[in-house]
Amino acid sequence: MSRGAITQLPDELSRAFYLEGFHDFLAVEKGASARTDEAYLRDLARFATFARLKGASAPSNVGARTLREYVYHLKDLGLAPSSIRRNVSAVRTYFRFMLDEGHLVRDPSERLETPKRWRTLPEVLTVQEVERLVAAPSLDEPLAFRDRAMLELAYGAGLRVSEWISVGVRDVLMDEHLVRVFGKGGKERVVPIGRSAISAVAIYTRELRPRLEHGQGKGILFLNSRGEPLSRMGAWKILRKYVDQAGIKKRVTPHTLRHSFATHLLEGGADLRAVQEMLGHADISTTQIYTHVDREYLRAVHRQFHPRA
Repeated sequence: MSRGAITQLPDELSRAFYLEGFHDFLAVEKGASARTDEAYLRDLARFATFARLKGASAPSNVGARTLREYVYHLKDLGLAPSSIRRNVSAVRTYFRFMLDEGHLVRDPSERLETPKRWRTLPEVLTVQEVERLVAAPSLDEPLAFRDRAMLELAYGAGLRVSEWISVGVRDVLMDEHLVRVFGKGGKERVVPIGRSAISAVAIYTRELRPRLEHGQGKGILFLNSRGEPLSRMGAWKILRKYVDQAGIKKRVTPHTLRHSFATHLLEGGADLRAVQEMLGHADISTTQIYTHVDREYLRAVHRQFHPRA
């Protein structure tokens, strides 16, 4: 049974990460095939090297953040999802072994995610598709001002659908180019918005909303034709209507606009923590899924335009 992956590591690193003991566990207790044993040892050798570079001198110093970074490192190496899943499986098996052997008191790999989540990401719109979408409401439409403002604000601030139908008139701070949003659990955040969104909301609140309001608006910004706050289903139907009119063939949901907002910011060079703040994510690991989309975009550009791609 091959031990090549271990012997290629410095002895000190192999000892610090108990890789000899893990090798014996695979061979004797787990009864793994020679091929699986070799693949797992190779994966663990790669992981131990990465962990050391990240400042972890031993498995007890490895946290969930380092493990997440490792999975994204594997993706950056260009490994196929199946190879990444095997690496993740090897890491999980390794940490269960370390826990059972008493070398660790907790398993940092418990919530480690695999490429499966990446593959379920909704498709994002291109910048050109967003421009076609927000331009789709025609002045022939009686509620065009509302619809344009809604699309501009939803994309411009990266809002969840529950947020863009509950934004109050007073929550749009025109002079400061900000919108105040109440997200999951009623948590408040303030998100910058651009000139296009500010202009569209200003026109709607001046020209149309006063005619819709019949005392049932409850201070909500976006109202339906009866003057009541727009429902989630109402917003969905409006979006679908303009997706069709814009000739966009992708499946677009309200959340697609939020995904597109995050992806376009990252493509433009935005800091991940700034995007986390604007999206209202409690944990940056949630925001990190967008770095996958961004990296895929960069790879696509490279393949298309680099002469030796």
